[in-house]
Amino acid sequence: MANDNLINNPHGGMPRLLEIMRRLRDPDTGCPWDIEQDFATIAPYTIEEAYEVADAIEREAWDELKGELGDLLFQSVFHAQMAAEKGLFTFDQVADTMSDKMVARHPHVFGDENRDKSAEQQTRDWETIKAAERAGKAQGGTLDGVAVGLPALLRAVKLQKRAARVGFDWPDVSHVLDKIVEESHELVEARDTMTEDEVEDEFGDLLFVMANLARHMKVDPEAALRRTNQKFIRRFEAVEAELDKLGKRPEDSDLAEMDALWDKVKAVEKANNIS
Repeated sequence: MANDNLINNPHGGMPRLLEIMRRLRDPDTGCPWDIEQDFATIAPYTIEEAYEVADAIEREAWDELKGELGDLLFQSVFHAQMAAEKGLFTFDQVADTMSDKMVARHPHVFGDENRDKSAEQQTRDWETIKAAERAGKAQGGTLDGVAVGLPALLRAVKLQKRAARVGFDWPDVSHVLDKIVEESHELVEARDTMTEDEVEDEFGDLLFVMANLARHMKVDPEAALRRTNQKFIRRFEAVEAELDKLGKRPEDSDLAEMDALWDKVKAVEKANNIS
């Protein structure tokens, strides 16, 4: 039965959102677009919304963050509604599963374990508990359970962390740097003789080692690349602004002029301690 009072209640909270989603998917009165969707078609939006949350946090756009978190929550509600329609599980069961998981993984908070431990020790304990969970799911392999849908750099780091836990790891960062040099030389030396597939394969090897370097240096490669992307945007927009003062657009300029302006922008940022 339609619950318009709940839908129109501005303080309806989670029940209101769940009812809205149910109505959107109603086969008789719902939205045609929402009705046509399935898990596979919604998944890309879920990933996109997660990145928009990360973007708002990185920009410290706190006014936007509330809305972005809402968009991400709605993705969970959408998937749960489709699952409920198929008799798989409900949103409440999703919430209960997460609650059970958090309680089980924090025995030092919800159980009788000692809370007197460092964040590093807690990370090790967390991984031990997760390994036991994987074993219970018949995921006996070291690399089992690392999600295929993760961004490639993030997945590379997670795979490497798993392998490192069983001793498959370089002892220090110098070995990683040597491997980067080796992979770079292989790519450059063979670039004119390799097929496109071979170039992609060698380039992937280089990126994989770069991810390993990030892990050894305790750098999040996704965050680092996002930061560099923003830096590039900021500097290129500054170059465009400088060209505009000259009555030009980038297509009216050339590489030498734009490169000189780029260096000028970098110098100004350096003088102002902008990273």
